[in-house]
Amino acid sequence: MVIVGGGFGGVSCARALRKVRSEIDVTLVERSPVYTAPPHSNAVLGGLGSIDSQRFGYDSIRSLGIAVVLSALADVNHTKRHVVLADGSRLSFDRLVISPGIGFRSDTLEGYDAAARAAMPPAFTNSDEVDELRRQLVAMPDGEAVIITVPVSPARCPPAPYERASLIAYYLQREKPRSKVIILDAKDSFSMQRLFQSAWRELYPGLIEWVGLSDGGAPTAVDAATRTVTTDFDKFKGGVVNIIPPQRAGRAADLAGVADRTGWCPVDPVTFESTLQKGIHVIGDAAIAGAMPRSASAAQSQGGICAAAIAVLLAGGKPATPVLRSSCFSLIAPDYAISQRGTYRPEDGQYVEADPVAVSPADAPRALRMEEAREAEIWFHRITETVFG
Repeated sequence: MVIVGGGFGGVSCARALRKVRSEIDVTLVERSPVYTAPPHSNAVLGGLGSIDSQRFGYDSIRSLGIAVVLSALADVNHTKRHVVLADGSRLSFDRLVISPGIGFRSDTLEGYDAAARAAMPPAFTNSDEVDELRRQLVAMPDGEAVIITVPVSPARCPPAPYERASLIAYYLQREKPRSKVIILDAKDSFSMQRLFQSAWRELYPGLIEWVGLSDGGAPTAVDAATRTVTTDFDKFKGGVVNIIPPQRAGRAADLAGVADRTGWCPVDPVTFESTLQKGIHVIGDAAIAGAMPRSASAAQSQGGICAAAIAVLLAGGKPATPVLRSSCFSLIAPDYAISQRGTYRPEDGQYVEADPVAVSPADAPRALRMEEAREAEIWFHRITETVFG
């Protein structure tokens, strides 16, 4: 078995394979020696933690007898069933798992090039960009605006940009009280909108402005030199601009031939085997999973289910229909969080809600918001310990 991608999905799958079929040779291919976890990284931008607390190595994975190869993927040979690494070396596989995360569609915004990305970093997949965005926030003069652009769906962790706006507002309220956050959104609604906006009115009155699609929120062009974002109706200039571009599956999905014209990867929801390439499975953010959100907990769940399915397939059996789970906490202040949790099952080739998604109650007392903030921290430590050891 070869698994490409050392995030929550790929590592969970490698661990589960080692547990259910210890005789299988498992090799994890990952470009970076250190993984930076996206969950909780918005707290770094709000000044509530260090990026170092988000970083995890692979020593505990190696201790399980899983080979870890630090390299980028260069190609996948479907006929000869091997992957080609950046140095030209090859790894043969009986089945291949791709967990490539997300990539960005840089061609959808006029003026968005490498220089614009450096000046207005997404800080969504890259720890150096999180550091850079934090540095920009600290250096920004009081009174200037922070602009966050939010892409169309599908996208990784739909509540994340709004959590980011909240925690940046927390920082501004204390350090730059004449500044504000402007969210330019390519959608007319968003996940847990009522809960977020209620919290903003309570905690950050006047500090967060949300501009939806119908009001001209969808960005059409950017100017890195002037830190300006153009929409259909207006231009917005910021002291700090955080461009989160539209998304698609990561590059490894294209190399493996498992992404369709949407840029995402259609899969069998029972096994996560690609519907485009037999013997290749796709898990995590890149997979088209219906109602299941693209989240760390969803990727962890998918990794375990995929491993169990592969073990059954290798033995000539038929995998059982799985039930997958996802939990998503959004921190709005150090002592204030909201959440949504769901279970999902396959139906007609897609995942649907097995039960209604449990969302934080709108009229909850402040004590419950504080408890959810504690739960969010416990959840982060638990999932990173479980996956990365």
